[in-house]
Amino acid sequence: MCGRFTFDHEWPAFSKLFDLDWDQERGRNTQARYNIAPTQDVLIVHNDTAGTQKAETARWWLVPHWAKEMPRAAMFNARIETIGTSPAFRDAFKSRRCLIPASGFYEWTVSEEDGKKDPWLIYQPGRSPFSFAGLWAHNERLGVTSCTIVTMPADAPMTRLHDRQPAILEPALYKEWLDPATSGARAKELLEQGNIDDRLEFHRVSREVNSSKFAGKPEVNPL
Repeated sequence: MCGRFTFDHEWPAFSKLFDLDWDQERGRNTQARYNIAPTQDVLIVHNDTAGTQKAETARWWLVPHWAKEMPRAAMFNARIETIGTSPAFRDAFKSRRCLIPASGFYEWTVSEEDGKKDPWLIYQPGRSPFSFAGLWAHNERLGVTSCTIVTMPADAPMTRLHDRQPAILEPALYKEWLDPATSGARAKELLEQGNIDDRLEFHRVSREVNSSKFAGKPEVNPL
């Protein structure tokens, strides 16, 4: 799963990942965020009606376009196994796929010493920026644009921490993932065969990050 993530790069660091109009994007003010939690606003990239990549802010907790009220069920992750059939996600999976820029995310293990949760910061080699595969929706009735992160069964090395992981796509596949003309079957194939989760690295950090209210940069907590 993915319940918290980080975004601590300046926005221009993502310039090589996306095909955005940087004359418009160069002025975007993005501050470092070290503990982003569900229901908070995040940046997403998706195709607009003309097929051009666009960046905008969205609430991290999907609100389907047909919802009459804010969902109470957990909607911050969408399981790859059901994104094509679940009423909550199938419309977004069909035509509103997005990318969610990040620099890392957290997972937790239980300490054998005191039974408390130890957080681990997970990232790409060199702490390079990346993007989660996601879905987005706009609910006109409630006036909210929202998103969710796609998750899938974990592979090595993430299996050391958890049995699931967020889908992190190879940048070369971004355009195909975002294109609504890409079939659902092909989109799932991209997630299963075109992810770069096998490159993940991680280290343990201080337990301050266990609280969603903590907004600072957690210290490395060596074993």
